[in-house]
Amino acid sequence: MRVQSGIEKLEAEVKALSDSTARGRLAQLFDDGVYTELERFAKNGDAAAEVICAYGYVSGGPAYAFSQDASVASGAMGKAQAAKIARLYQKAAQTGLPVFAIYDSNGAHVGEGVGALAAYGELIAASNNLSGVVPQISLVLGSCIGSAAVLASAADIVIMSKEAELYVTSGKILGDKKIGSAELAAANGTAHIVAEDEADAIAAAKLAITLLPSNNLSVAPAADYVQAEGAADSSDTMAVLRSIVDGGSALELSKDYAPCVYTALCRIGGNAVGVVATVQGDKEGRICAAGCAKAARFVRMCDAFTIPVVTLVDTMGFYVTAESELSGGVKAMTALTHAYAEATTPKISLITGNAVGAAYIALAGSGADMTFAFPNAMISALEPMTAVSVLYADRLAKGEDRKALEEEYVASDADVFAAAAEGYVDDVIRPEEAFAKITSALEMLSGKRASTMDKKHSNMPL
Repeated sequence: MRVQSGIEKLEAEVKALSDSTARGRLAQLFDDGVYTELERFAKNGDAAAEVICAYGYVSGGPAYAFSQDASVASGAMGKAQAAKIARLYQKAAQTGLPVFAIYDSNGAHVGEGVGALAAYGELIAASNNLSGVVPQISLVLGSCIGSAAVLASAADIVIMSKEAELYVTSGKILGDKKIGSAELAAANGTAHIVAEDEADAIAAAKLAITLLPSNNLSVAPAADYVQAEGAADSSDTMAVLRSIVDGGSALELSKDYAPCVYTALCRIGGNAVGVVATVQGDKEGRICAAGCAKAARFVRMCDAFTIPVVTLVDTMGFYVTAESELSGGVKAMTALTHAYAEATTPKISLITGNAVGAAYIALAGSGADMTFAFPNAMISALEPMTAVSVLYADRLAKGEDRKALEEEYVASDADVFAAAAEGYVDDVIRPEEAFAKITSALEMLSGKRASTMDKKHSNMPL
């Protein structure tokens, strides 16, 4: 019998590999469809391992990626697949390069029993060790079930296609068909972006990585400055936002979760920043508990990769109800304040309207490096209505008009120039100056160095 040559064996092994959707997804992700597989011929028994691991360039930068192959054992997670992914994580840690994870699997290898669970545990630990070291972006393009959902959700950014599934326990078992849907994942904040289809999801991932550094010791690449949208209407926070952010650069995260707060990665003057803005059209212009959690998580991600945070503030405070008090909503508010206070990345706040009470402390008073305000801004410990009830009680009792007293309070005690006189505002600026002032501040703070106390980590309220 003739013995096959090495080349013949190679050709046979390559031919046996599936021309799968998983490889097609990697071809869409990597620039020009070019990538190099890692452990290309790894096996799980007699079959190929259920995942494809690779490296190449994504949006011009080197990166690692894995793509679960549903054409092999439905992409089931087992020891062989986990070992491949764990070694990819190890390489990413050693080289300081981001990881893209494409999920499409019906769960664990049932036949491997506890071994499959242990494999998930090892991957979750490895992913956690990478957290804050290199960016991790999850793309849920098929089924992502059970422990895989935990692993996928631990990434910095989670992107789903509309037809994908993400759940720990099936909606069929729990009796709610919405469970697992991309719509629900967007509404509860699990998915940061929901795309129309796989191509759009991959495009979002490729855009996201251009706004993030390769690792926590590098900076996000700069880009050509694209003119923002003209002068701002100071009464509309989102209009102010559009006037300072480079045109077409904003990648909004968690759009359908807690719309009282806007969060986005974007560029200002060509440099990558994270933007947090309060939104007047929701929750009476206040920040709800979910909005606090949304902003806190976003600020911590930016801080992990030293991405400057620009915060636009126009809020009457936190949205507090009997229900939120009973459910411990103060924890979320404390978490937001904690996230801002702990962050050492450059922090710039622009008060465009109202900044009241604890919300002012969280968004503009927790160690902001620079605080700007528009001339019409109001900074107050209390809402005017409450302040008048406390400070002007005798005048109210004498029959003076409450509205007139509120206007007097705002014009005197809560006036922005009163805060500036005390040193709580660095500069009061015109709306048309916002872009120039913020870009100048970003440049000035680009070399910021901050030392912190020696500790293992803070104890953030969760």
